[in-house]
Amino acid sequence: MAEYGEWNKKGATLSDATALKDYGVNRDFIVQGIQAGKLEYREGAVWGNPYIKVLKSQLERFIAEELGSNYLANKTSQTELRKINKEIAELKKKIKDLLARKDELEKSVAL
Repeated sequence: MAEYGEWNKKGATLSDATALKDYGVNRDFIVQGIQAGKLEYREGAVWGNPYIKVLKSQLERFIAEELGSNYLANKTSQTELRKINKEIAELKKKIKDLLARKDELEKSVAL
């Protein structure tokens, strides 16, 4: 069972679409966990598109039980690496923009 207030904590829940992206598990895998009584869930819909919301901690436990802890560790590492690479790319773009602005300002001050 979920801890008190766990459904309201930021980052404690994720949708079936996010579970697919972050952990590589599809909706059928989540439904299997729900039917087995291992996952608590809530249903929702955005713009008429239904989704299943589950607790991240329970999903991680279920993935470790069904697919192994190595699988879970590998997927979480891949997800973290993807986020880091995205942030690095954003920072490189920002640095490029700042250097271009710096050059413009230096030219205008030199006049």
